[in-house]
Amino acid sequence: MTTPDTSAETTARRLLIVGPPGAGKGTQAARLAAEAGIPAISTGDIFRANVAGETELGLLAKSYMDKGEYVPDSVTNDMVRSRLAEADAADGFLLDGYPRTLDQVDALDGILADLGAALDAVLLLEADDDTVVERLIERGRASGRSDDTEETIRHRLSVYAAQTTPLIDVYEARGLVRRVDGMASIDEVTAALREALRTR
Repeated sequence: MTTPDTSAETTARRLLIVGPPGAGKGTQAARLAAEAGIPAISTGDIFRANVAGETELGLLAKSYMDKGEYVPDSVTNDMVRSRLAEADAADGFLLDGYPRTLDQVDALDGILADLGAALDAVLLLEADDDTVVERLIERGRASGRSDDTEETIRHRLSVYAAQTTPLIDVYEARGLVRRVDGMASIDEVTAALREALRTR
């Protein structure tokens, strides 16, 4: 019988990971969640699961996407509410990609309050814009992604900064933010995130 690795396991069981495109959020979320025995939940995964499963929310979201429109916050919030109510998230979760707006922060507060829970920590992967641009351009060359041009990457970074700064300010005021250098090696970032959770 194997003993689970509890190196990332602290009292922090309900987590949010935030960082710019190219900072490695998905990789780090998967690692930390696996170590802590909680699900890594990204809004992209939630959307794909609902659309593929043709749930009521998935069909509603698809009706907007098919018209090239943004899916309203209300639909996204309901999808997150449904996902966090699933059994595997009862003991904790690591959210990636939500909330993205101050309205969604309020919605998440309400969802968690209804579950008798609250966020334990917000993990912020910090990254230098120029380094991120270089990293994503290289990734684009390797994968053949035509959208990873310097112009589109810098636009995504500016949108990220505009959307995320107010969120970080809110969570900073609550004493939840743990800042980690996202430009270190993958293993170094994982170790720094573990340490940030241990010393919260």
